[in-house]
Amino acid sequence: MFNPSRDQVRQFFFGVWDKYRNKQPLEGAETLALTVILDHPEYHGVLETPDRYQDRDYLPEHGETNPFLHLSMHLALAEQISIDQPPGIRDVLEQLSNKLGERMAAEHAAIDCLAEMIWQAQRQGTAYDAGLYFECLKKGLPG
Repeated sequence: MFNPSRDQVRQFFFGVWDKYRNKQPLEGAETLALTVILDHPEYHGVLETPDRYQDRDYLPEHGETNPFLHLSMHLALAEQISIDQPPGIRDVLEQLSNKLGERMAAEHAAIDCLAEMIWQAQRQGTAYDAGLYFECLKKGLPG
């Protein structure tokens, strides 16, 4: 999924969850997505009711977290780790996990950094800056 629409992303996650629940085989990125979904039981109810959540808007100004965006960010991070791109991300995440005492806390910290990097790039009209990303991640590491 190179540049999927909002609906395509949602359908992807709904489809993965449906396949899992119906014991159907997963393909490609679906396997990685299932791992992310299983790590977030708070979203299982959303994924079980696509008719209710396919078109729902999530407004941060109302304190709402978009479960599809959250899962997508975890999926992007998992893909980065799996291919160590940007180079060194795997080691930095391992160090962060060790410091914070758990993988999920490290992933959430990394997602915050990734979101900040994307926001800055969009705001400034610049390209992805791996240096900015690592700078943010390393703030959470010891000396």
